[in-house]
Amino acid sequence: MTDEKNDRIVGILGLGFDNEDRHIRITRGKNFAIYLGSETTHEKMQEACIKINEKLDRRGRRLEDLSRDEFIDLVTDLEGR
Repeated sequence: MTDEKNDRIVGILGLGFDNEDRHIRITRGKNFAIYLGSETTHEKMQEACIKINEKLDRRGRRLEDLSRDEFIDLVTDLEGR
């Protein structure tokens, strides 16, 4: 999610479309909201959001302070673990 006026990241929205068990999973946390998904998908999205927040905390940064490119680099870095 971005704030069009200021072109900044204001939150992370995770949507899972593989919830074949029809269980409704909702998790909200600092900077993120995750809806639906299979148990595995939902957990992976949670883990990614938590790691993003941990990295931001270690760097003394806030999500809304990042440019789009910085956010993309942060997420890409998570994938490369």
